[in-house]
Amino acid sequence: MNNLNYGIIGNCRTAALISDSGSLDWCCLPEFDSASVFAKLLDDKKGGQFAFKVDGAYTITQTYVENTCILKTEFRSENASFEVHDFLPRYRKEDKSYHAPPEVIRYLKVTKGTPKLRIDYTPKLEYALGNTEIYIKDDFIVALTEADKFDTLFLYTSLSKEAVVNSEEIELTEDTFFLMSYNEKIDLPSMDSVNLDYKKTLAYWLNWTENTPKFRSYNAMILRSAMTLKLLSYEKTGAILAAATTSLPETIGEVRNWDYRFCWIRDASMVVRVVSQLGHKRMTKRYLQFIIDLIPDKNEKLQIMYGINKEKELTEKHLSHLSGYMDSKPVRIGNAAYAQKQNDIYGILVDVIYQELVKFKSDTDNKEELWTITKGIAWVVGKHWQEADKGIWEFRTEDRHFTFSKVLCWVAIDRAIKISELFEKTSKLERWKILRQAIKTDILENAWNEDVQAFTQSYGSKDLDASVLLMESYDFIEAKDPKFVSTVKAIGRDLTNDGLLYRYKNEDDFGLPSSSFTICTFWYINSLIKIGEVKDAKQQFERLIGYSNHLGLLSEDIDFETKRLLGNFPQAYSHLALIETAINLSKAEE
Repeated sequence: MNNLNYGIIGNCRTAALISDSGSLDWCCLPEFDSASVFAKLLDDKKGGQFAFKVDGAYTITQTYVENTCILKTEFRSENASFEVHDFLPRYRKEDKSYHAPPEVIRYLKVTKGTPKLRIDYTPKLEYALGNTEIYIKDDFIVALTEADKFDTLFLYTSLSKEAVVNSEEIELTEDTFFLMSYNEKIDLPSMDSVNLDYKKTLAYWLNWTENTPKFRSYNAMILRSAMTLKLLSYEKTGAILAAATTSLPETIGEVRNWDYRFCWIRDASMVVRVVSQLGHKRMTKRYLQFIIDLIPDKNEKLQIMYGINKEKELTEKHLSHLSGYMDSKPVRIGNAAYAQKQNDIYGILVDVIYQELVKFKSDTDNKEELWTITKGIAWVVGKHWQEADKGIWEFRTEDRHFTFSKVLCWVAIDRAIKISELFEKTSKLERWKILRQAIKTDILENAWNEDVQAFTQSYGSKDLDASVLLMESYDFIEAKDPKFVSTVKAIGRDLTNDGLLYRYKNEDDFGLPSSSFTICTFWYINSLIKIGEVKDAKQQFERLIGYSNHLGLLSEDIDFETKRLLGNFPQAYSHLALIETAINLSKAEE
């Protein structure tokens, strides 16, 4: 089974994916959403890779260096072996800023004998749109394209540059390195400088994980997921990406392929809610600053998503020259969903602002801006909560009155009330309390379906939807409320397929999905914990995490039949839900 057996490395500026055989198959430079320089992931033949070719005598294994995001791939044979340590440098400088250059370091360590290998170095700049030429210079190997637009990539190594470019057999007699940089280096890299980068990056990650709380159960898994979320955060602006890739399909051979290298307000706010629980204050504060920077006008409505550098237009294009992951076309860059209206984002955002203020009240230096945003959102919700929208799943056709969107409108007003009480700002309280009750009454009257004995996807519908499971997490309803318990059981009966959940089963713009949206199964397991069915929840949780890849990483979807990972990877949504569920399970068991 061809699975997403990749590790992610990164430095909060960009990231790269490396296969379980040590091939660098996806990397965008200088930033997450830049054009790719390697894209074998999206086209086996044209995409380009950076691989180490060894003969069949070698076995290859891959792990992360413990408690870090440094990826270690070991090549072992009877007589010789070596390790490749892959990372993007990241560490704190004396002026308290971070060193995070757009470069990948591949550090080769000889552990036995004299290993032999060939290098397959075939970068394809600018999404492989035209020819990439390779030239050997005195100090480096440069890759260059002028096809779509001019771009260059520099490779430094302690090996023979001719042997690398010509893929000749190389004998490793000592440790060596490759440093691949978007920029030409002023100071030439050496084994010593690479070693220093390695040690400083190692120390950075060890410190970061040391500052993450420890849990009795599932600790290693929570930690790996937390580090993965950190890798999907963008230092420069505070944005958090939905995933590191574009166009990995939800179903092989189908067209549900999207670019996820953007910041969705909903996904990012959910990430921040979990990360702040883990005490990583800086990530939370930077994200809230990202939001503050986005809303200059008090009446400006939030978009559902933005570019990581705060771009508001994310025009969608097809790269028709690429065959797509396992021939699943189209390959898209940009995302047309940015123009959609989804009313749930307001509640999710005000909830994060509230959590931040409660947790770090004395340490929040932008209280005025956050209060202004809260009031602005309450005003927008007051005016628009009765309107239909596209919903959390971004139906590209008709607007509906989605239950989840209505619940999150209630959350927006509920948290606005709590924030106003926190700040002792009472002038709007009575008006907001009346509005909160009106929204709640509306939901209880219109979202509950007597025949189905559950809250349904949208007003007047009989269709179930996994998103309504979050009614309890956002404090709209008590876990023990018979209507919530009944909804959880109905969803378990109707939406489960061999232990995995459909988001919904009613046909959408593309027909019935053949893969499960990973986060939905976590939501269901979480709901089982909440209604007291801990034993069942534990069994289902352990089965679900068993579908993660060899490094414990998850994508957006899991195929119902084969259980292979599908969709963009690694997916922030899946990892935040894993953390939340693991923590709740750990507490419930205690």
